[in-house]
Amino acid sequence: MLKSLLYRQKAHFRETGCIVMKQRKRFAIFGSNLTSRYKRSISRVFNIAAEELDVDLVIFNTYGRIGTRNGFTEDYETEILDYFDLDRFDGIVFDGEGYNVDGMSESIERKLRSVKCPVISISSHINGFYNIEFDDAGGQRRMVEHFLDDHHFTRIAYMAGRLDHPDAKLRLKEFRAVMKEHGLPEDGVGVFEGDFWYKKGVEAAHYFMSLSERPEAIVCANDYMAMSLINALRSMGVGVPEDIAVAGYDGTYEGQEFLPRLTSVTRERMDIARRALKLLVDLADGKGAEGVDLRVTPKPVLAQSCGCEPLEYRHILEIVDRMHVETRRMGTDLYESESAMVKLNKVDSVRKMEAVFEEDSVNFGDYSAFFMMVHKDAMGIPAYDSSFTYPSGTFAPVIWIDKNKEYTKSPHSFGFSNFIPTAGSDRCHVYYVMSVHCAEKLFGYSVVEMTGKEIFTEYHNMWLHNLGLTLNALQKDDQINKLIRKLEGLSITDDLTSMLNRRGFDDKSRAAISAFRGEMTVCAMVIDMDGLKRINDEFGHYEGDRAIRALAEIISRCCDSGEIAGRAGGDEFYIFAPDYSETRLKRFIERMKEYADEYNRNNDRGYVLDFSYGAYLTETDSYGRLEEFLKVSDARMYEQKMTKPGRRRE
Repeated sequence: MLKSLLYRQKAHFRETGCIVMKQRKRFAIFGSNLTSRYKRSISRVFNIAAEELDVDLVIFNTYGRIGTRNGFTEDYETEILDYFDLDRFDGIVFDGEGYNVDGMSESIERKLRSVKCPVISISSHINGFYNIEFDDAGGQRRMVEHFLDDHHFTRIAYMAGRLDHPDAKLRLKEFRAVMKEHGLPEDGVGVFEGDFWYKKGVEAAHYFMSLSERPEAIVCANDYMAMSLINALRSMGVGVPEDIAVAGYDGTYEGQEFLPRLTSVTRERMDIARRALKLLVDLADGKGAEGVDLRVTPKPVLAQSCGCEPLEYRHILEIVDRMHVETRRMGTDLYESESAMVKLNKVDSVRKMEAVFEEDSVNFGDYSAFFMMVHKDAMGIPAYDSSFTYPSGTFAPVIWIDKNKEYTKSPHSFGFSNFIPTAGSDRCHVYYVMSVHCAEKLFGYSVVEMTGKEIFTEYHNMWLHNLGLTLNALQKDDQINKLIRKLEGLSITDDLTSMLNRRGFDDKSRAAISAFRGEMTVCAMVIDMDGLKRINDEFGHYEGDRAIRALAEIISRCCDSGEIAGRAGGDEFYIFAPDYSETRLKRFIERMKEYADEYNRNNDRGYVLDFSYGAYLTETDSYGRLEEFLKVSDARMYEQKMTKPGRRRE
């Protein structure tokens, strides 16, 4: 039902021509885990390319798998895309490599197949998309040939990635092909299956050192395994590169900051970014590129771990200095996160979240704008309200931080065709969009614009987690408070008449008395129905209850001048009226009689609704005793009841 609603909305926008075409082209990038060291350069190079081509970018990022040892995955990561009109983009870039949750990459791919703009895949070949393919095999070939042709090594070993991974299979296949072409055993002196991560380094080092032919060089299928292997070899007293040369793959930031600096193969991401966006610009301009698949050539980085570059003292100092700066910053940012978590835990309303974010969001990088939007249902109730029912496809901004005053808050709701706020500045913009959710619910999404070309740090993701948890806590608090109010209402409400019961009447009346700031004229009344026993005996208790409800409704209708009314029990009612007068009392009784007469004229059940009353007007202050006022009123009511025909004093 939701999807059909969204499709109808999309059709409406197109048919009515409400979509205003922007002058600057806008492209989207879909990726995951972009804050990781391995992926974070993706954002920087696409930032640079977007600025060079003067286009806007919206980067959709997901957390992916959270944690390692006891990691878990979250729901709702891709559900938010159901509420966005992706056809608003002039083109889309898809980086499926970083989705480390089973099925997530395939889910995004399916969504992108339904869009009408061109889609480019930059990490794997996907039929039906344009593709920018990295010459993975060529990069592996260059690295093996470097050891064979430049270093003249013949005893070469290989540390593969997980052999169920397509990249691992391709790179191992190319290693074997190059070795065979040079007349050497396909597996060199030995092949070890690693994990594309740090965990297999020690095991791999023991394997290679146990071989009958000690390797002169070890080629690793990525940088992380190479660094882990080098550390393990060091612990065994084996020097790199003096005893064994080691090479990695991917040209990661960590590998270039490692000691010794890794010989590796770069991914040429800057080239990929420029060529991807340029292709999308050409396609948007109507330049045909049907069936075009571009190929990017990797470049070797010949550094210290193979012996091509000396290990310099200055280089070591630079790395140590950067590590110290990063360690100090990490400690400070961690303290800021702890402070923000505590402050968010203390907020008691959504509006206060914005103040905490604006004051404390200093640890994930410099940003110029941050917006958080939450779902609204068909009644306009936001997702953090416990009365929220079902998403309507529209969102309300609950955090709006615009440091440079570039954005307009109109319209007051967002969604589908306008989920990014409109900027008034004439420059290209790069936005990051992420889901805001917790383990139980999708609340909405966030949009952040950084001031530089680097993506935010992982502390931004921590903020989103905490914002989601805070919204969830506020929703549960709201639900609890509403339940408490409901229970409190039940505890002071009479079931039969929905008036205050005796407890509710006493509490509210005493609270009114205690609030007096001086003397005041008050009135206490006791009203008792006449003839209830006869009604019950002759017409049944159901009709007796109906008569009680009728009298209760009459009393409630007459309470329009601050009177407090409640059912004391049976057929007796109490009324307390602060700041009263003889005139108001007379009007109250006259109206009760008028309403009773009206009821009797329309009542054909064979009985007459009547009542007796006693009233007591007196001066009192905040020390007045409600019980004394009611005692006098009750005696006067009894006196009046005894004067009626058919009644006698006991």
